Amino acid sequence: MMHWGDYGSGMGFGWGMGLGWLLFILFWVLIILGVLYLIKLIAGGGRSKTTEETPLDILKRRYAKGEISKEDFEKMKEDLGKP
Repeated sequence: MMHWGDYGSGMGFGWGMGLGWLLFILFWVLIILGVLYLIKLIAGGGRSKTTEETPLDILKRRYAKGEISKEDFEKMKEDLGKP
């Protein structure tokens, strides 16, 4: 004898099946987002893009590379200190 709400096969073709698919899709979306985040961290070296190089940092780097002389470095550093 079949009752209302009994789908006969006992396979769970009701709310449980719909919720199962939703959870399955959510699971894979989270896995994919996690993998993409890890790739971004590895490719970016974990550096934040909000850190900006100050003019003094640029000047120090140019001096270290030998692009400017010590005199030029001191003059430019002094100029940067002026408001």
